[in-house]
Amino acid sequence: MPDGDHAPALLEEAVAALRIKPDGVYVDATFGRGGHARRILSLLGPRGRLLALDRDPAAEAAAHTWTDPRLVFRRAWFSELGSALDACGIELADGVLLDLGISSPQIDDPERGFSLRADGPLDMRMDPTRGIGAAEWIAHASERELRGVIADYGEERFAQQIARAIVAARTERPIIRTKQLAALVAKALGARARGDWSQDPATRTFQAIRIFINQELQELSLALERVPARLAVGGRFAVISFHSLEDRLVKQAFRRASLPYGGDARLARLAIASAALPTPPLKTVGRAIRPGEAELATNPRARSATLRVAERTEGPLS
Repeated sequence: MPDGDHAPALLEEAVAALRIKPDGVYVDATFGRGGHARRILSLLGPRGRLLALDRDPAAEAAAHTWTDPRLVFRRAWFSELGSALDACGIELADGVLLDLGISSPQIDDPERGFSLRADGPLDMRMDPTRGIGAAEWIAHASERELRGVIADYGEERFAQQIARAIVAARTERPIIRTKQLAALVAKALGARARGDWSQDPATRTFQAIRIFINQELQELSLALERVPARLAVGGRFAVISFHSLEDRLVKQAFRRASLPYGGDARLARLAIASAALPTPPLKTVGRAIRPGEAELATNPRARSATLRVAERTEGPLS
């Protein structure tokens, strides 16, 4: 069930993919407002445990209102998952869930600076206590840096024009509000704006800056590298992504870890008997799962969600 106004994408599919055991130990590494965590707890017995992580102080505040003794919350980034497990005395988990991107409460609060539909301070940090906000970065980044971030993380083909417009505009006054940046991008694109009128012209730019400010792809890469070592044999690793950059990282990481020697193409040409190949550390489970029509009718924000699942084998980690 959704928590408040936040409806988690692929809720039932993701929790089902974890194959919850009543006395198992699970990690919800993106607690948000607890939608997935609530469903996991409903399937755990009295001896089951759930470790919830989130870097957002608002998520931490929400978690502290819960009184279920089976739940332990730690404010942490993906890269700190191992130390969070150690702090709880957990060596191996039976399942780990990552629900990437930003949550509805983050989008809907103008003061967080994620939304281009409501005016607010241009911050965009999931953890406002660490790093610099979007306005500060925009104020000091070179045109080349701006262009690279917007092109690479936003997959925006007009990145050069947008970067040039930002540099010109900030000489007149600081760019510190979300509506200010959105209007600037829309003006820079002008008639060149893409034909998808359902999407605001600044959507890709906002996505790119948010991903950069929060180190989202770096954190995901670290999680994909480190989580398998903390999974028990048979444990499941489920990841819900929301754009192609994330999904590509997940797909490639799962594929490499599910092939002997990481799928090294040089070894594929050698005459090695299949029986002599080592068991890879992961095996992929099924195909990518996307929301059905029923879910999209009630939760349009789930439209870009993709769930991929892998299972820990007895194979050694490289």
